[in-house]
Amino acid sequence: MSIVAAELAATDEAARAARARLEEVLRRLRRVVVAFSGGADSAFLAAVATETLGRDAVLCATARSASLAPEESADVAALATEWQLRHVEVTTDELDRPAYTANGLDRCAHCKDALMDALGPLAAVEDATVVLGVNLDDLGDHRPGQVAAASAGARFPLVEAGCTKAIVRAASRLAGLRTWDKPAAACLASRVPHGTPVTAPTLTKVARAESALRLLGFGQLRVRHHGDTARLEVPSEALAEVVGRRQAVADALHAAGYRYATVDLDGFRSGNLSRAALEDGLPVPGHGSA
Repeated sequence: MSIVAAELAATDEAARAARARLEEVLRRLRRVVVAFSGGADSAFLAAVATETLGRDAVLCATARSASLAPEESADVAALATEWQLRHVEVTTDELDRPAYTANGLDRCAHCKDALMDALGPLAAVEDATVVLGVNLDDLGDHRPGQVAAASAGARFPLVEAGCTKAIVRAASRLAGLRTWDKPAAACLASRVPHGTPVTAPTLTKVARAESALRLLGFGQLRVRHHGDTARLEVPSEALAEVVGRRQAVADALHAAGYRYATVDLDGFRSGNLSRAALEDGLPVPGHGSA
């Protein structure tokens, strides 16, 4: 057996063990409301929960707001149909909350407050527990939303089962879930630097820019919003293609409403706006900070 094959086999074995632990965690919960964004983590959680507990015991709820990219919303609906999930959409009001739109370092806490305010009543009717697709790797980042959700009673079954992102992807692949290699897609507000207000027009602008670039064939990307300037992040290996297709990329960003189109030579870096704000000493409000 080659080294690569041995590594894959080891990952698969770990994934099977982690899935078994996840199933046990879910059985103890009995009934759940899954916060279902359609990403690799929440999709895996929704699929395993439905298979383990049965469709009647699992409600998959998607928060609909301006911070959810249109193509993500469409894919969530498609997944729910393909996998025969019991699925509902709920409207969240984070953009009506000044503490959220102010875009401080605790923005995600206020987003999760809005989410839990929407999912809590569903869970009460279902006699269920709200569960989120948080994995072990997420715990090391600045994620005040996790603190807010946990404080409101949410559980993180993937964490309890010892699932890393790699384990989630491996277990999803073994289960035949098409989301196993889906690129991470954080909410659109994560493209706006902390301290810059989050507004519906700004989120729409970012969504249009990213959608246009995906139509050009770019998968993993972020369009960071800096007023009239778009700062495009792609993985380092895709930088040459961006430069090679400079005009098409620039046209897409200009069409979305940006005056200046730039490319970040450091490449794609998840969460870099939060890290930059922390390094710059932006105050972290008490609510949800960690």
